Amino acid sequence: MLDVLLLIVLMAAIAIGYGLGYRQASRRASFNARSSYQTPRREYFVGLNYLLNEQPDEAIHTFIQALEVNSENVDTHIALGKLFRTRGEADKAARIHQNLLARPALSPQQNEQVQLELARDFIALGVHDRAQRLLRGIIETPQQDAQRISAKHLLVDLLEREKAWQEALDILLPVLKQQPRMARPAAHWLCEIAQQEIQQSSRSLAKRHLKKALQLDSACARAYLLLAELEIDNGHHYPAIAHLRALAQHAPAHIPSMLPTLERAYWLGNDIDDYRQHLSSLVEQAPLTSVIIRLSEQIRQQDGVEEAIRITGNLLARAPSLGGLDHLIDLYIESQQLEGRTQPDERLLLLKHHTRALLNNRTRHRCGHCGFSCDTLEWQCPSCRRWGTIEPVTGVEGE
Repeated sequence: MLDVLLLIVLMAAIAIGYGLGYRQASRRASFNARSSYQTPRREYFVGLNYLLNEQPDEAIHTFIQALEVNSENVDTHIALGKLFRTRGEADKAARIHQNLLARPALSPQQNEQVQLELARDFIALGVHDRAQRLLRGIIETPQQDAQRISAKHLLVDLLEREKAWQEALDILLPVLKQQPRMARPAAHWLCEIAQQEIQQSSRSLAKRHLKKALQLDSACARAYLLLAELEIDNGHHYPAIAHLRALAQHAPAHIPSMLPTLERAYWLGNDIDDYRQHLSSLVEQAPLTSVIIRLSEQIRQQDGVEEAIRITGNLLARAPSLGGLDHLIDLYIESQQLEGRTQPDERLLLLKHHTRALLNNRTRHRCGHCGFSCDTLEWQCPSCRRWGTIEPVTGVEGE
């Protein structure tokens, strides 16, 4: 890190030296030949001395003092400000950028560029209101250049952090065609709004926002789940099941997440046979552990333990998993109890002890982007802050 820092400062020093040399060259036109040997300002050599002695902080401060602001070296000042911010010294970066804004030498484009960097400084410092004012000022004009697009991204990110979902949508939706990757976050913001409306008993508005979320992102499992739960609360189990079928089709990784809602829907309609058939079709589509276990439970209740053991064993031969094995051991223990054994086979109990210990230590959900793991499903990753990237873990130790 220090080598990179010294390289950046060295480049800044070269730029300063060039600027000082250029200024002196212009002065030579009005001086005699002897004055052409005039040396650069003392601060330049002091800064180089700090740099050679591996004192980058002192070198940076000295170069800033030596480098006067003009239209040709604004980028150098901005680069130094960025350097301070990346090192966690956003207060120093803000002072550099505020000093730039106070100079009349900036062109309108440079002025907006410095405002954008100053907004980043304020965000890093946690001064969000001042950052918002700067960013809103940049995006006021209809022109869509790189700086305004960057300002919109920063403002949307800031509003998202503050959970101002509707304000973020108002800025993003008009330019969503140019930013298709933002469709997934926008869909989740609509889900956030819908959940607030459900809490306020505005169910019709919530349903409208959830359907709009699916228009933006057809794979938004969260929207399907919320729609299904709304239908169940209204006593409509068939529409709820239809939403869950769509979820399984568009977001199969979240089939485990929908199973409790699916069971509620079928129990509401008293369609136990259809529920078992639905589980069987899900197993064929995605032989996940939680689906296998729920199907096994239905078979046990309807056809007995031995049939559940047979079918569960066959399914686990196709898709082995630790959770499935743990459930199968439970079935064997129950079978022995039904046969009249007062104490199950000790070998089964030992296996049960080991599988349970392993299951208690497993990772249940993981972010597909950064690898963050958690026990409960989070719709926004707390680590990388991406939406919809956390899914149930699959494989032998997972689903």
